[in-house]
Amino acid sequence: MTAYLRFVWLDTRLNTVELARMPAYVIPTLLMPVMLYAFFGLPYAGGGSDAAVTLGSYAAFAVIGVALFQFGVGIAVDRTSPWESYLRTLPIPSTARFAARLASALIFASASATLVAIAGSTIGHAAVPPLVWFRLAAALVAGAVVFGTMGIAIGYWTGAKASVPIANVIYLLLAFVGGLWIPPNMLPAIVAPVSPFTPTRQYGEIVWASMLGKPWPVSALVTLAIYAAMFFAIAWWGYRRNETQRYR
Repeated sequence: MTAYLRFVWLDTRLNTVELARMPAYVIPTLLMPVMLYAFFGLPYAGGGSDAAVTLGSYAAFAVIGVALFQFGVGIAVDRTSPWESYLRTLPIPSTARFAARLASALIFASASATLVAIAGSTIGHAAVPPLVWFRLAAALVAGAVVFGTMGIAIGYWTGAKASVPIANVIYLLLAFVGGLWIPPNMLPAIVAPVSPFTPTRQYGEIVWASMLGKPWPVSALVTLAIYAAMFFAIAWWGYRRNETQRYR
């Protein structure tokens, strides 16, 4: 167990430092959510509970971005790397490498969501009690699991070049339709009926409930669990397919 945890720690540090040295990853990951919040979220924020709900929406948006790009694009690119092929020959449990990737993703997701929280607490004038911050953090982690499995599925079913535009389209489209950018009651009539069936809308429901001090909707939790199971099945199928094609 000690050796396992040591490897997770070393691989987490390696992944984090490697990504931190890539401006093309760091700048969009950390700055795009807070910039979109400043330009588009604040006009809808208003004050009081509306400001808190908007802050939560863009914090969730930040977490989804890290999940899709660090898992989706990261895995797709790694699959073509000679270094990845070499690592697969070593006696290292695949679960340890996945745990390291997850830990690194949580570091970047926390940093991105924190920037949104700072902006919301200052220029957004969102008054958020300390306990609500903890509820928001728990909701964000729950959503990270769901969208992390989606990212893994993208990583194993798309190529290195295709993964970036595909992840971008899914990221932006789901954020808009799910009501993370603008309140659901202000969505265009053409997408409003679809919104409740998207994972981002259900994610938003638990985040918004956290910011309002309400219990998480059971329906949202059940729906997100179903999505997570579906994405996991697709990701596992893609992983086994990749194993068969490249390593047998």
